[in-house]
This record gives sequence, C-alpha cells and structure tokens, in this order.
Amino acid sequence: MTAAATTVAPIGSRAAAARITGLSKRFGERSVLDRIDLEIGVGEIVALVGRSGSGKSTLLRILAGLDTPTRGAVSVDGRPTIVFQEPRLIPWQPVVRNVALGRPKPRNRRADEQAARELLAEVGLAGRADAWPLTLSGGEAQRAALARALVAEPTLLLLDEPFGALDALTRLTMHELLLGLHAQREFGVLLVTHDVLEAITLADRVLVLDEGRIAADVRIDLARPRTAAAPEVAEYATRLLALLGVTH
Repeated sequence: MTAAATTVAPIGSRAAAARITGLSKRFGERSVLDRIDLEIGVGEIVALVGRSGSGKSTLLRILAGLDTPTRGAVSVDGRPTIVFQEPRLIPWQPVVRNVALGRPKPRNRRADEQAARELLAEVGLAGRADAWPLTLSGGEAQRAALARALVAEPTLLLLDEPFGALDALTRLTMHELLLGLHAQREFGVLLVTHDVLEAITLADRVLVLDEGRIAADVRIDLARPRTAAAPEVAEYATRLLALLGVTH
C-alpha cells in the first residue's frame, strides 16, 4: 500500500486554501474515500453533501489534520480550523478564555484575551465574553465556537454541520453572520451539511459525495443574498436532490 503524504503541508501559493490529490481512506477492508481530487480556493465557499456514511466528515477530519489518508496528498495553506455541530466549549472557562484557546501558540494571555474579545464583538457576543458557557443559548454557544475558530485567522475554515442543531430562525441568523465574516476576511470554507437548501444559499460550489467519490461538482451561479423561496434556488435543489437519489 502506498504511504500517504503529510496531511497538512503549506501549498506555497495563495491561489488555493487547500488541495487534495488522489486521496483515499480505508478503515480495515472498508473504503470510505476513493481517489478524491479537490481544490478549495482562497475566499471560496464549498459545500459537501451526501448520504450518511458517504465519507463527508472523514474528508473534513483529514483536512483538519485530525485523521490521516491511506493514500494521496493533502496540502493546506496555513492553519485550518474547524467548527463542529456541538460547540464543544469548556464549561469551567469563561467564554473569552474558550475563544482565546483558538489562538496559535506561543502567545501571551493578555494578547490572546484581547483578540478573543475583539472576535466576540464581531460575532455579537461582546456582552457575553465573561459569561460561563452553560449560560449561553444554543445560538450564542455556536457563535462562540465560530469566534474560537476565526481567532486563529485561518485561511481554511472547516464546518461540520455547525447549524444542524439550531432552530430555523437562529440558523438563518448564523448564515448571515458567516457570510458577513467571510466577506470581510475571505477565508476558504468547506461546509459539510445534510441540508441541500443550506448548501445552495451559502456555497459557491456544491459537491455531491457518493460512495467515497465526488459524483458531481455543481457551481451555484446566483448572486447573494439568496433565499430558499427563490425559484432559482428551487431549481438547484431539484437538481441536487436528483443527484442524491431523492425524487419528488
């Protein structure tokens, strides 16, 4: 079996936030990812959809450096950061310290907390910086998790269904927040989601992952902001659902 290349390595060019070449992943005899080729541009939002077990989260974890490929090469420009569906905040640390943990090391505590407070203000949590995580609402906790990811100033932001547990109105608010921060900072994004409408309203491209391979790469040629009720969005949704094997 061919050995995998270093999972996270500098690209050396600002044109791409991440580049994957010939990536495969096996767990024992089971193939989860099969010869994936993918490039995510700096400032590009890419959504990844697929059935449960299609390998979406595995691909995300490999890009984050939390898992290694069985074969192939993965290059990331700079330091990737990740936001999960659960905020994963440390309950015995105030919000500002949770966010400061995202800062690259070595740093000093005062600088870390100052950067964390600035990020918390950007995500609308300036007044909750000294609160305890268990006192936050679900949307507030996810804002804090997003701030923790962005305080590292990543070139690549990885999102593993970060809005899946939120109510509909909070989810829409988080979409607007993400797009606003993205417009200011222009990091690349890979969003894993089961929600086809979410993928269409947020992404520049939507990838369909099927049996470990990219079965389709659909560019969303719509101006932002996009709404789920727009006829053009519905057309893309019908197309993507058909690619996922879902028919009305």
